[in-house]
Parts: sequence; structure tokens; C-alpha cells
Amino acid sequence: MSEIEANTKGSRRAFLQLSAAATAAMAFRITTEASLAAEERNVFHPGAVVIDANENPLGPCDAARKAIVDMAPQGGRYSYWLKEEFVKTFTEMEGLKPEYLRVFPGSSEPLHFSVLAFTSPAKSYVTADPGYEAGMKAAKFSGARIVKTPLTKTFGHDIKAMIAAAPDAGLFYVCTPNNPTGTMTSHSDIERLLAEKPKGSVVLVDEAYIHFSDGVSAIDLVKADRDVIVLRTFSKIYGMAGIRCGLAIGRPDLVTELESYGGWGALPITAMAAATASLKHDQLVPERKRVNAAIRQKTFEWLDRQGYSYVPSESNCFMLDTKRPAKEVIDAMAARNVFIGRIWPVWPTYTRITIGTQDEMETFQSAFQAVMKNSKTVSYAPSLKQRRSYPDGQSWPSV
Repeated sequence: MSEIEANTKGSRRAFLQLSAAATAAMAFRITTEASLAAEERNVFHPGAVVIDANENPLGPCDAARKAIVDMAPQGGRYSYWLKEEFVKTFTEMEGLKPEYLRVFPGSSEPLHFSVLAFTSPAKSYVTADPGYEAGMKAAKFSGARIVKTPLTKTFGHDIKAMIAAAPDAGLFYVCTPNNPTGTMTSHSDIERLLAEKPKGSVVLVDEAYIHFSDGVSAIDLVKADRDVIVLRTFSKIYGMAGIRCGLAIGRPDLVTELESYGGWGALPITAMAAATASLKHDQLVPERKRVNAAIRQKTFEWLDRQGYSYVPSESNCFMLDTKRPAKEVIDAMAARNVFIGRIWPVWPTYTRITIGTQDEMETFQSAFQAVMKNSKTVSYAPSLKQRRSYPDGQSWPSV
């Protein structure tokens, strides 16, 4: 082959590879809790109870609302200094240096960017099953092998199984409290994962729901310069899902990798103002944690009295056993103007319920009891292969 032919062939190959990458990039989109819920939603009717997307019905606090209104007249300007004030407020509260922080419109972007940065066809993406699906969707664009491991018998991430299943791991995703189960993975288990994981891999700890629980944050592991990135969002306890503000917290060299894919530019100034005001409201988190826990506990007590099964949660959502294909129950509830769901294939007779207001949960209870009354129930038994996927002889979840 002549040098010209070789160069031409090489250029053609490079062009085709670039074209394929460009096509994938054009197809790439950020998956959010909202988009996942919207895949199942119909148009809501007046008076609908919407408890299907882990939204906070309380919305932004009063201080955040005032900050939004006061900032709105400045909406014609980028006002970059607002981001600087927000970063200063957060890092001083957490004892971090500003270079350990990156700000995004929600935590979905840094989740996706982490997957793109640290996984590839040679570096797997490892997650729990059931677990939040967005990272798996991003891994399809990076070409990574997706490794799903069952939860433990206490519904935490099975760290031992995750490590064993992926010696080629590029990124371990740990959502704690877990979405959808609302259950915790201990700080000691995350420490173990960091200590025993493959060299060069990164642990992504999603703390979107941490404020609802008594769990210990992994930010101290960031301060220790470990191979970990922590995600935070203002969508949940702060009630700003529609306003969009989130964070990636990690060693500077790790969070810098995310910048190759986007972020760290102009952000909604109303979000920056509202998030800063929320951080400065020192009673906001404990008060909302108390409200959520009280409504969640009343819901669990009602379920117990009625003999319904569920997974105990420390978050603003939980998994409810419908005793039959969950899609049937989701559709029947929607017919009663109560929107719940969705379904994780590994648990086909469970659906996720978001904690709403007390009135919303009472409406949910009435509708659910009507749907379940005289309904035909089924017992879902996983296949032998699925049962073998549980470590140490653990059984299928039954609570």
C-alpha cells in the first residue's frame, strides 16, 4: 500500500470515527427524574395527586421565594458573581476549598458527565439494582459495560458484590439513600469500596436525598482527597426541582474532568439566589426532614394496619409491593387521579411512591385501598439465575 493510500485510508477511518462520535453526541441527552417520570405520565387533571417523581410538594422556602422575586428584574444579565457567592456560602459551611466544587443546573448533569468522563468500552459502570437509571442511560453513550448488582437483604448497596462483579470498573455509582428504595448504604461501606476498588476507578456518591435521613455524608472523604465525587441537589429537601441547582464535590483533578462535557458556565440567576438563601436558612433542613418523616411514618403505620408490604425508607420515597404486576395498579390509580410509579424490572410487583403532603397521602391511601380491594394478587418468584445473583444465599426481598 502506498503512503498516499495509507494516509487516505487512515483519514477516512478517523473521519468515520469522528462522525460516529458526533452522531452519538447529537443523540445524547440528560436524563432526569422528571423525564423518567414523564415517560409514564398522562396529562394531569385538576386536583390530581402527583406522587410519582420524588418532588417536594412544599416548594422553595419563603426566603428562597423572596430571593427569586427580588432577582427576577435582573434576569437580563448573567450576574456571574451570584455563583461566586453561592460557592463561598457552601464551601464555608462544609469546610471545603472553592476548587473542590462545581455548580450545575441540578445534579443530573454532573452524574452524566461523571459517567462519560470515567467509563468507556474498557471501563465498566457499576450500579445497584434496583437503582436510579440515569447513569445507565449515560453509560450507553460512553460504550461502557453496565454492571448491575442486587441490593443486600437490608436493601443497601452490596459493596462486596459490586467490586467482585467489575474488576474493570471505571465508575461505581452509590445513591444513598437509594432511589428508588429510600434505603441507606453506610459510610463504612463507602470507605470499604474506596479501599478495595480497582486502581484508577472513581466512586460517585449521589446524596440527592441525604438530608431526609440520618446518614453520614461522604464529603469528609472528598476532604481526604479520595477517589470520590459527591453529588448534591436542591431539587429534593429544598423544593427547587423546577428551578435547577446542583453540585459536584470532589478533588480538583476529578471535578475538572467534568468540565470537558459542560457546566460551570452561566447559571439561572434565580436558582443561584434561591439556593444561597436556602443554605442560609439554618432551620430549613431539620424542619423539612421532620415534616417528611412524620408523614412517611403515618403512611407506613396505615400500610401496616392494612397488611400491605413495603420497603422501610429513610427518604421521601419508598417501594410498595402491589402483589401483582405494578403497571396494573399504576394505571388503576391514575384512573382515580392519583399518579404513582414507576417500575424497576427486577421488582415487577413493586412501585415507587413519593411522600406528598398529609392530605395527598390520605387520598393515596383511599385510592390504593379501593384498587387493591378484591384484586387478584400474585407472588413473584425470581428465576433461579436471579436468586443465585444474590450473595451469601440472601433471599428475594420480603418485608
